[in-house]
Amino acid sequence: MKIISYNVNGIRAAINKGFIEWLKQANPDVICLQEIKAIQDQIPVDDITAAGYPFQYYYPATKKGYSGVAILSKTKPNNIVFGTGIHHMDFEGRNLRADFDDVSVMSLYLPSGTNIERLDHKFMFMDDFQNYINELKVTIPNLIICGDYNICHEAIDIHDPVRNKTVSGFLPAERAWLDAFMKSGFIDSFRHFNKEPHHYSWWSYRAGARGNNKGWRIDYNLVSDSLESRLKRAVILPDAMHSDHCPILVEIE
Repeated sequence: MKIISYNVNGIRAAINKGFIEWLKQANPDVICLQEIKAIQDQIPVDDITAAGYPFQYYYPATKKGYSGVAILSKTKPNNIVFGTGIHHMDFEGRNLRADFDDVSVMSLYLPSGTNIERLDHKFMFMDDFQNYINELKVTIPNLIICGDYNICHEAIDIHDPVRNKTVSGFLPAERAWLDAFMKSGFIDSFRHFNKEPHHYSWWSYRAGARGNNKGWRIDYNLVSDSLESRLKRAVILPDAMHSDHCPILVEIE
C-alpha cells in the first residue's frame, strides 16, 4: 500500500500547475491532501476520477478558501470519518480518516502559530488531538497519520535551527509535544529509513529558499508502532512543484 501526503496549498492552484498529471505518474493507492482551500463543487472531481481515484472525500473549512483536507483513494474505504467531534478542530476542516481492512489512514492539517492567539489555539488543538488519538488507538491500533504538523521535530529537520528557535514551528514546547506524540506509539516513517540532514518538505516562497534548499520538514507520515514490521519505504518527493510544500510517501506491506 503506497500512501502519499501532500499539502497542496490550494487544490485548484495545484491542478493548474499539473497536479493531476503528476498524480497519475506518482500512482499512490491513497493520497491525503491538506490545505485544499475549496469545496467539492469547485474541484474537477471527474478529472480526478479519470486519473484513477473514484473515491474522493473532501472536508473543507467553514471559512471559504481556507484550510480543508481530503483523501483520494483507488479503492473504497470501509468507513470514512469527517472530523474529530471536537468543534474547535472541526470547523476549520483539519481531520479526515479512511478505514481500510487492516489499516486506517488519516489526513491531518495541524494549525500554525502565526500570532499569540493562533499559537494558543495550536497548543489547545495539540493537547486535544493527543487525547483523541489515545482513545482512537484503543479500537484502531493500525493508524497512519499523514499530514502537515507545522512543527519541525529536531534540529536536523530545519535549515537554521539557531535563528528559528523562537519562531512558531520550532519552539521548544512545540517540538516537545511532537516528540511526546511520537513516543506515545508512532514511528516517524521518513527518519526510520533516512537519518541524513537537508531533507525538507516546506520552503518559504521568499528569497529563493527552495532553490537554496533552506527548508523545514514539517510534513510527516507517522505510522503506529504496530506497523513497524510492515514498513517498506518512506521518501520525500521534492521535485513535485505544485505548492510551497512537497509530497511525502510511505509504503507498507
